[in-house]
Amino acid sequence: MRNVGNRLTWAMCVLLLSAVFASAAYAQDRRVKVINETDFTVVEFYGSNAGTNQWEEDVLGSDVLYSGQSVIIDFDDGTGYCRFDFLARFDDGDEVQKQGIDVCETSVFRLTQ
Repeated sequence: MRNVGNRLTWAMCVLLLSAVFASAAYAQDRRVKVINETDFTVVEFYGSNAGTNQWEEDVLGSDVLYSGQSVIIDFDDGTGYCRFDFLARFDDGDEVQKQGIDVCETSVFRLTQ
């Protein structure tokens, strides 16, 4: 009977540790400073978690990101994902896509020419 109690205690500890580590992944900082180092204005910027197959809304909204400017974007969409795909659209019609950016590890993302 004592052996069953030890196993139950061990199982409870493992379950508790699993919950702690899972909640830590959700609590990670997903803010990224996006810096426009191009000569063009970013008119739209999208960041969608790698688990989706479509672009979410333009995170700049009605704002733009002029050459030399930066903006801090929080990519915490409530899913727990750390990998995001980025799409930047410029005022000259060009686009830049980068896939699989780890927003839990990346604090700065530079748009360059």
